[in-house]
Amino acid sequence: MGALIGLMVGIGALSIWQGLSRTAGEVRPVRRDARLREVLAQAGLSGVTPARIIALQAGAFVLAAAISFLSTRLVSISTVFGVFAACVPWLLVQRMRRRRRADLRELWPEVVDNLTSGVRAGLSLPEALAAIGERGPEPLRHAFAAFGRDYRATGAFNDSLDRLKQALADPVGDRICESLRVAREVGGTDLGRLLTTLSAFLREDARARAELMARQSWSVSAARMAVAAPWLVLVLLSTRRETLAAYDSAAGSVILVIGAVVSVIAYRTMLAIGRLPEDRRVLR
Repeated sequence: MGALIGLMVGIGALSIWQGLSRTAGEVRPVRRDARLREVLAQAGLSGVTPARIIALQAGAFVLAAAISFLSTRLVSISTVFGVFAACVPWLLVQRMRRRRRADLRELWPEVVDNLTSGVRAGLSLPEALAAIGERGPEPLRHAFAAFGRDYRATGAFNDSLDRLKQALADPVGDRICESLRVAREVGGTDLGRLLTTLSAFLREDARARAELMARQSWSVSAARMAVAAPWLVLVLLSTRRETLAAYDSAAGSVILVIGAVVSVIAYRTMLAIGRLPEDRRVLR
């Protein structure tokens, strides 16, 4: 009887463990995929899937490693340059993301001003939002025009607003959409004042951030050159056979790996020190 109870307890514990591990294994890839899609949307690459980015990174690794191996005939150097090349597509995506967010930071006050003028002119909230697709800033017209088409087809303001937030993928856009959602659901006469205050705040924030970025741009560029300089020297030295022989050993491979790890840590540390605080999408 005791053996049977022990067996049942063991089977139950094993079933619970498998269920928890399966749930964690299923949720984690979904969250990671959603995060990658959000980053691509913030970079203006909504039509690009995470699988394409991964495939592009793999292709960059193979191409760079093959070219390096044909030039040097060393697996260690070829692998290092292949890894660096594989990081390039993601770094470009991050650069496009930062540039798009900086551009949107300059455009949001104009969007808020258009909303304010539309509301004060007597337009309904859906009409004021859809009008931005016609007379708003050019980079944002497509998303707001899609909102107008979606609302006219479905008549569901909240669902159309959620899809607009997903297309914008921006903290300020989330804040504006939620303000309009609350204003439509509970009503009130302070929406114009709220939008005016928000416009003034966004302009002041964009002005201060632009000044800080201009002051730190030279130091960030210098730090990037300091990280890239040793590897540029390695590229120049790889043209000499006697230099390549020094890396054609276990000790040379270890030195390359240590140098790559130190470069990555230094680069990440530089980014962490020089990064300005950014708004997070808490109202997604």
